[in-house]
Parts: sequence; C-alpha cells; structure tokens
Amino acid sequence: MTLDLTFYLFAVPAVIFAGIAKGGFANGPAFAAAPFLALVVPPTQAVALMLPILMVMDVTALRAYWRQWQWNDVKLLLFASVPGILIGALLFRTIDGSFVKLMIGVIAVGFVAFQISVKRGWLKLGRGEPTSASAILWGGLSGFSSFVSHAGGPPASVYLLRRNLDKTTFQACSVLFFSVVNALKFFVYLGMGLFTTDTVWAVATLVPCAIAGTLAGVWAHKHVPETLFFNLAYIFLTLTGLKLIWDALI
Repeated sequence: MTLDLTFYLFAVPAVIFAGIAKGGFANGPAFAAAPFLALVVPPTQAVALMLPILMVMDVTALRAYWRQWQWNDVKLLLFASVPGILIGALLFRTIDGSFVKLMIGVIAVGFVAFQISVKRGWLKLGRGEPTSASAILWGGLSGFSSFVSHAGGPPASVYLLRRNLDKTTFQACSVLFFSVVNALKFFVYLGMGLFTTDTVWAVATLVPCAIAGTLAGVWAHKHVPETLFFNLAYIFLTLTGLKLIWDALI
C-alpha cells in the first residue's frame, strides 16, 4: 500500500462518506468505503485499513447517541454475531485477493438490490418482537459479512427493521451493535497480522476525516432528508461493486 496522492484522492472522500453514513444513516452505506479503497489498494489491506477508522467513528457516534438505544433489540444480535465473526476469520485465511474483491463486490451490489426490493415492496419485512431464531440468522450473517468486508449493515437492518423503532433509536441500536462488533473484529485482525506500518500511518492521517464525517452525519441525521443521500449512495455503491466484480473475474 503506497500512501501517495492517488491513495488519498480515494481515501479521504471514502472515509468522510463512511463517517456521514455511520453518524447519521444507520451504518448501511458506510461499507462502501472498503470497496472504493479496494480500487487502489489490495482488498485485504482496504478492509484492514478501514477497521480502526470505523472504530474511531464508533466512539464519536456513541457519544452522540449514548443510551438512546434499546438493549433488548441489540443483545441477541451481538451474541449471534460472534460465530459469524469466527467463520469469517476462518474463511479469510483461505481465500485469495481476487475472491475477497469478488465477495466485496457481490455484497455491495446485493446490498443495493436488497434496498430496492424493500422500497419497491418486492421484499416484505414484517414488524414484531425479535425471536432467537431470527437473531441467530441475521446476527450471524451480520458478523460474517462485517468481518470480511465491513458489510454487516444489511443483515442487522433486516432484523432491526422488524421492530417499531423511531429513526434515532434505530440509529443508536446500530451504533452500539457495530461498536461492539468492530471491537471484537479488531483483536481477530490483530491476531491474523492484517495491520501493517502503512496501516498505522494511513489511519493516523485519516482520523480527522473520520471524526469530521461522523459529526457531519450526526448533524445530517437531524436536518437532512435521507432520500437524496441514499440514492447517491446506492448509485455509487453499485458502480463500485460492479467494477470490483469485473476486476476479480477478468
């Protein structure tokens, strides 16, 4: 990973975008930063680089949404995410960079397809009390996809959207859930040797962007309609995902 002008032309907007998403829009589009960075650095390095930055965003967002979550809506997801994280760690060791790039690209496009399906009414998400079975399914998938590409937002959202939560409670539940998941992932990444000296330097230079983006997201959560932000996010994410799939297959 070379920390040159090209890297920062991709990294700075990606980190600010991810911060806005995590700070104000329930985390979902935040994982677009990893696919975007994977266009200029190896995908495993992109994923490793984003984790400490996401943790900085988590700390910033936790202060804004402190105690506005509902613990009962989060705890089952957290317990179920642990096996998903472990499975992700086992598979991460056995797959090459092209497959990781393909996986990230497929998840990116799949996330957009999921959101369109919900908005068009093709996929119905009922509301009601969370069950242990649904928590195991969606929490496990969230832990796995979060580990391999920081894409745990869609499965967690499927679970949380079944609850009658206002947007701030929903956001707070998401912030708490991924704060814990990312902290767990950090120790696994560290044990796998995914962090390098370049990672440390890159994170240090991008921390101000992460904090600024997250604070902007907190402000946007209160003042900006979600529609425009998400529409642009989905277009951006689809193009990035398709590019990664193309690069992995050729």
